[in-house]
Amino acid sequence: MEPIRLNKIISETGICSRREADKMIEQGRVTVNGKQPEIGAKVTARDKVRVDGRLLEVDAVEPVYLLLNKPVGIETTTDQSQRDNIISFVNYPERIFPVGRLDKDSEGLIILTNNGDIVNKILRAGNNHEKEYIVTVDKPINQSFVERMSNGVSILGVNTKKCFVEQLGPNKFRIILTQGMNRQIRRMTEALGYEVQTLQRIRIMHLSLNKIPLGQWREMTEAELTELMRLVSGSVKTAEGSTPNKSSNAGKNSGHSNRANTRNTGAASGKSSRPGGASKTGGKKTASAKRDKPKTSSGNRGSRGAAKSNTSGRSGGRSGGKRR
Repeated sequence: MEPIRLNKIISETGICSRREADKMIEQGRVTVNGKQPEIGAKVTARDKVRVDGRLLEVDAVEPVYLLLNKPVGIETTTDQSQRDNIISFVNYPERIFPVGRLDKDSEGLIILTNNGDIVNKILRAGNNHEKEYIVTVDKPINQSFVERMSNGVSILGVNTKKCFVEQLGPNKFRIILTQGMNRQIRRMTEALGYEVQTLQRIRIMHLSLNKIPLGQWREMTEAELTELMRLVSGSVKTAEGSTPNKSSNAGKNSGHSNRANTRNTGAASGKSSRPGGASKTGGKKTASAKRDKPKTSSGNRGSRGAAKSNTSGRSGGRSGGKRR
């Protein structure tokens, strides 16, 4: 094993991010072979690394990247004392945590990993990583609704970024965000006099539900993981929830990106009954294992601010259970 930076080793155990690991090193909470290391220190499998006195298995650290189709009723929290928490639901044998939020009343795609360093790279609003949703509301929508949603809505004292919105049915629309404001879609629709009935996330960046059954998960394929690393390679590592620009002009270019890269990979959405637990079928257990590239379904592309009548097809890969 080649020497690896200590903060990377700590972050890949799922304890924290690299930045937080550096803080722990500065605070004297980390030791290497019984001695306190300096920031930037490197270690090998022969070294004994302890965090708060707990020995880390340096040579056993292997990144885990899971895609879960979260059902309604599951809380996106790592607090296992909380009922219906996502960690107990997935019941993965290694320590993992969710990337971002998907509230209890919402369902759909969420990433789980033990790589603390990649979390903030994905979530940082300034990195403009897309997240796609299928939403139904309590009453019919129209062209005005689509245009107002796509041009930005004032919530929490700021205007949301411009975004891609496409009408799929009388009460149904597709929306693509590059922000991570708390319960953003629900707040946006409420500001326009509507109430969300169902909300399903179908895509994060290039990753889609891709036939993952509700309540099940699968590991990322090699192709998905390679593309993920490419997309976040230039990302800034800052926590989600950073203050968005007060001007909706910050999203000026988002429409072009959405038109160029988006496919209608939506799945029929609806409230689910309380799940009994997540499961996985097929596939290897390591991210480095060889996998088949999952199939993706395609559909009509929409345009920002245009209302179209369409229906979303069920999309989905192999299976294996942010607050918006």
